[in-house]
Amino acid sequence: MHALDSWKEEKRSAYLYRIVSDAEAGTPRQVLFLELAQAADEQAKLWAVELRKAGGPVPTGYRPDLRARVVAWLVGRLGVAPLRGILAAMKVRGMSLYNAPLPHAMPTRTDQIDVGRHRMPGSGGLRAGVFGVNDGLVSNASLILGVAGAGAEPGIVILSGIAGLLAGAFSMAAGEYVSVRAQREFYEYQIALEREELDHYPQEEAAELALIYEAKGIAKEEAERVAKALIRDPDQALDTLAREELGLNPAELGSPQLAATASFLAFAVGALLPLAPYFLFSGHMALLGTAVVTAICLFGIGATLSLFTGNRAFLGGLRMLLIGSAAGTATWLIGKGLGVALS
Repeated sequence: MHALDSWKEEKRSAYLYRIVSDAEAGTPRQVLFLELAQAADEQAKLWAVELRKAGGPVPTGYRPDLRARVVAWLVGRLGVAPLRGILAAMKVRGMSLYNAPLPHAMPTRTDQIDVGRHRMPGSGGLRAGVFGVNDGLVSNASLILGVAGAGAEPGIVILSGIAGLLAGAFSMAAGEYVSVRAQREFYEYQIALEREELDHYPQEEAAELALIYEAKGIAKEEAERVAKALIRDPDQALDTLAREELGLNPAELGSPQLAATASFLAFAVGALLPLAPYFLFSGHMALLGTAVVTAICLFGIGATLSLFTGNRAFLGGLRMLLIGSAAGTATWLIGKGLGVALS
């Protein structure tokens, strides 16, 4: 990155730090973000020195761009937490302070930092898969019931079900690919910024990290010692800065291709279940089979999701069954009404 661009980045960060500090008036975080603003101003001075060495002009002042002013306006009205992702993307550090509360106490010693706190739960992929199957099941069952309710021939119902399966699966895959890819690109960009800053002013980065640890309840001397020790190892420093300054978890970033494939398959499996009876039966038996299969699967999915929520399996299954049944019944009635109106 050009020295002038880096200078602008630091000045914009300093501006936003002060906006965040104002939004946190009366809390311990107010002082933290004021100190981070001062640190960003000092880092901007270092880039100004680089500009002079290169013979380039140093700006006499900083004027926030439109994006920074819009974000500042939003922070003043919505608060910091809802905008932490946007602020992190704009090089505002310390956003890990706004992550969801942890089930255990704030660390107070060095050996408690990052112990099990940032690991991605092993059940995350399974839960995503269950939701993907549920999406395919509910959407395609509703489509099939709606078309059948309109009095369409079995062949038309099958064609509609296959079209719904493919359209939904490809849509889910495309959306998941774009989402994971964008998340990865954001992470890579932020890591590139951190790597450059570590190369140019490691001690200033250590000071920022120490301020964040101190805000989390660690004694000042201990926070400074830990931050300096971490900065000595560039790889460990980058990983720690991503977690503590940006609130990012590298373990949560997967392959866009793998995520897209998994979403496609999960949705397709769910969408195929209510369609299967039309390949085995005909007439009212096929429609009844779709209703029965969908009801059983809805109850099973709801019971499975209770493993992640802690609720009772029966109640979870019953709730999912009622929700899915309401969607299917509404679609069938709408289809029935349209079939009558258009006949």
